[in-house]
Amino acid sequence: MQTPHKVGFVSLGCPKATVDSEQILTRLRAEGYQIVPDYASADLVVVNTCGFIDEAVAESLEAIGEALDENGRVIVTGCLGARAGLIEQEYPNVLAVTGPQATDEVMAAVHAHLPPDEHPHTSLLPPGGIKLTPRHYAYVKISEGCNHRCTFCIIPSLRGDLVSRPVGEVMQEAESLISAGVRELLIVSQDTSAYGVDVKYRTGFWHGRPLRTRFRELAAALGELDAWVRLHYVYPYPHVDEVIPLMAEGLILPYLDVPLQHASPAVLKAMRRPANAENALRRIERWRAACPGITLRSTFITGFPGETEDDFEMLLDFLREARLDHVGAFAYSPVEGALANDLPGAVPDALREERRERLMKLQAQISAERLKAQVGSRVTVIVDGRSEDGILVGRTSGQAPGVDGETVIDTAEDIAPGRFVEVDIIGADEYDLYARLAEE
Repeated sequence: MQTPHKVGFVSLGCPKATVDSEQILTRLRAEGYQIVPDYASADLVVVNTCGFIDEAVAESLEAIGEALDENGRVIVTGCLGARAGLIEQEYPNVLAVTGPQATDEVMAAVHAHLPPDEHPHTSLLPPGGIKLTPRHYAYVKISEGCNHRCTFCIIPSLRGDLVSRPVGEVMQEAESLISAGVRELLIVSQDTSAYGVDVKYRTGFWHGRPLRTRFRELAAALGELDAWVRLHYVYPYPHVDEVIPLMAEGLILPYLDVPLQHASPAVLKAMRRPANAENALRRIERWRAACPGITLRSTFITGFPGETEDDFEMLLDFLREARLDHVGAFAYSPVEGALANDLPGAVPDALREERRERLMKLQAQISAERLKAQVGSRVTVIVDGRSEDGILVGRTSGQAPGVDGETVIDTAEDIAPGRFVEVDIIGADEYDLYARLAEE
């Protein structure tokens, strides 16, 4: 029997890149390639890169260099590969370079340097394909690209304009994942709430039933499935209000990840983002009125070119009033090719970081207060498993994996990952909840 060819794989970047990696890995396994966890035993290595900010570029280049040093036969894909000539100039001996969402091109490069067996080994594939997440949750990417031209972002140049997946295809993938044991679907894209704009919300079909290619209709259909549904990267269009009743009805999780980026009208205008923080506050009030208990997450950039101390104080005031549950903050980082690089008023590196730290200190206080308010309540958590030190951890509907805190469960009981259990919240800190199993 022929020994299968072995491929090493390094996956970097955001959840959208993770989905790209999963698609490539699934194709590799379907064609009989064996995926190995180390450089030494691999016949070649695929590195899926990120190229969004300078830190991600440096990490990706370091990963490529390490793979070349340790193995020598490297194929590069992902967002960094879309930056023409950068990788080839740094590492001229890579076997091939492709951009993001390029499964066919990656497979062609693998075939050229490591031809597959004649007979695919589709029986080697687990139900739902290869996943880089734990078995009980999975990312579902509903579109590629973005129609916005934010001045700090080069995603459109890397991934192109918005291209929505057919709604029936998305629903079929979701059902397949649930059949394979997934209990939580994390819906992602570059601009999730723009789903269907590019195809004018055309009608597709799911199980023979008409279904519009539109954000609200997709969310409602996903809510009919037997899994938690969590929405990420939701640009705050007015029609986002339409999904809040679905959360109030319990069809999808009462959780919304809305990247607001700033609160100063001047900074938002320079970013080419919606420039009315007052409207954002009023909408947050309406969302909370329509769905009490909704969890709101957002991200912000500090030290954007032209940001004054008054602009930054306006952002802090916004956070004090909005009282968001989860916040991520990034000190502005110039990205090659971004329009923001040409804006006047560059903020010194140290001040960018100092503002980020001030923002996160304020948010830690807000987060601690909001989590403390949950003490004494009984909630459902999804179990993620035991940590390295043996502590059982899970997440409430308000805690997304990898970006929010977690719920520490005080029990010696062996509970499998993916199970839903009722717990009583008995404590909280700045980011995590502490609980014990609810008694009947």
